[in-house]
Amino acid sequence: MPRKSKAPAARPDPPSAPRAAPAYWLFKSEPDGFSWEQQKAKGKRGEPWEGVRNFLARSNMKAMRLGDRGFFYHSNVGKEIVGIVEVCALAHPDASDATGVWTCVDVRAIADMPKPVTLAAVKANRKLAQMALVKSARLSVQPVTPQEWMEVCRMGGLDPTSI
Repeated sequence: MPRKSKAPAARPDPPSAPRAAPAYWLFKSEPDGFSWEQQKAKGKRGEPWEGVRNFLARSNMKAMRLGDRGFFYHSNVGKEIVGIVEVCALAHPDASDATGVWTCVDVRAIADMPKPVTLAAVKANRKLAQMALVKSARLSVQPVTPQEWMEVCRMGGLDPTSI
């Protein structure tokens, strides 16, 4: 009896493939090391998001596509979402890594958060109880669901359709 051939495993679309809508992320930065003001000063060319040394965060960056949006979050000092960034270069080798194991994406600032959204406010919002920022607080590059994106933008006084 002939054997049935296995169907090929489903592969995610390559990062260069268009997506119907952008995906959303959260990028954490210590403001005394690299602040939102410094990110904005980089202009349209953006800045590599270097120095991430976590396999899950690396996988998140490898899944990003051009045009994906992200919250810029000040960790340690402030603990608040202060701006919106856009992925402007796909995952590539992290120049700060001599081992060749780590990758990064480039991001550019696209909007200030009119009213910074604090970690305390995120934790107090029941709609955000499952957000990675609440559940996986230490992860430096996190996914954000479309519903979480809309709610945080609302809390920060930002119309998500305007960015």
